[in-house]
Amino acid sequence: MTAPSGATGGPERPVAVRQRSWAEVRWRQFRHAPRPVVRAVLSSLILAIALAASYVVYDVALSRGAVLPGGDLRVLALAGYAVLVLLVGSVVTYLVVPQPTGSGTTRRRSAWSAALGFFAAVPIAWLVMVAAIQIVRPLLG
Repeated sequence: MTAPSGATGGPERPVAVRQRSWAEVRWRQFRHAPRPVVRAVLSSLILAIALAASYVVYDVALSRGAVLPGGDLRVLALAGYAVLVLLVGSVVTYLVVPQPTGSGTTRRRSAWSAALGFFAAVPIAWLVMVAAIQIVRPLLG
């Protein structure tokens, strides 16, 4: 019998694996995020930006003396913003991010998918509104 080409017949030496830094590992994870998770996070982010922009427009209009029907509803608008971003984040993640199935081909979803979307939408909603109120709003006067 002949050995396959490249076989030396002796024991192979282990190849040293270069240890990556924490930042390199996180950067690689960021660049290769699963598509469904990216879609779920982006849906919450896009909705939060759109609703925060409409809140800033409403706030600027009220501060410039515009008389709007219903009066000053900024607190209600903030509450509606939070509820909508969290609800849509949960629902979209439930629909877009399936749970791992192992060897099967069926797609499974459960309340855990919705919980993932909810807890991903919380910091998104908070950060977008803080940026809108603390950074964008003062620029508009």
